[in-house]
Amino acid sequence: MNLEGKKILVTGGGGVGVGGGVCQALSNFGATIVLNEIDQEKAEAAAEKYPRAIPVAADISNPEQVSDMFDYISSEIGLLDGLVNNAGVGLNTVAHKASEEEFDRLYDIDIKGVWQMSKAFVNQLLVAGHIGHIVNISSVNAHSTMSRYAIYASAKSAVEGLTRGMAVELGPHNIRVNAIGPGLVHAEQNYELIKSWSDDPHKWEEDFVKDQQVLLHPIEPVDCGNAVAFLLSDLSRAITGQVLYVDKGTTSLLFNRFCTEQKLD
Repeated sequence: MNLEGKKILVTGGGGVGVGGGVCQALSNFGATIVLNEIDQEKAEAAAEKYPRAIPVAADISNPEQVSDMFDYISSEIGLLDGLVNNAGVGLNTVAHKASEEEFDRLYDIDIKGVWQMSKAFVNQLLVAGHIGHIVNISSVNAHSTMSRYAIYASAKSAVEGLTRGMAVELGPHNIRVNAIGPGLVHAEQNYELIKSWSDDPHKWEEDFVKDQQVLLHPIEPVDCGNAVAFLLSDLSRAITGQVLYVDKGTTSLLFNRFCTEQKLD
């Protein structure tokens, strides 16, 4: 894969999880990363990790800030070739106890933000007569989920619906729209979340990999990044409207290994 000369905007690119893996993979394949974070200081700190990275700050849930960011990109950076809608937040609570504020915050970022960024990106492409592609970050929770994740799962399902719909609408312009659905990605930040249901998050992760995945090693952030890079590259020129689950086979299992007492050869 060769992304040299391509400018790709990654929202939430300053994270150490999937966002960091996306930026690392895109950098490995030669792309210039336009790295978005909610504040400039964090964007600048993250951009220092990569040889070709330009920091830009904006709150993707704020339409005025999104518009200002794209005006800046248009005047100072030039036309973009790709957009990765990675920025998002989670919500770990049962749906019937979630507050309206929690619901609105999740949807404002995880789906409205994806739509606003995609809208601004596509309109710049169409005005310039330029071809670019979008990759949205969904989740295995859009396929099957767990307790306390109903609202999060619903938002990621909306991301997948938006992905398919925009792929259909933008196909005549040769603009491709796809998504990836990460499984449990190994990242230190996950351990704090896992503590909400396990006293030993490291052991829980080890057990999950052995019991809930087909491939018995953790998913690293760059694994997700490599899938994104593929979907942005010309190697995927015939692929649009698809969701690629980067989950080491989790969504392929009907029953977990413990349940079936599967023995490995």
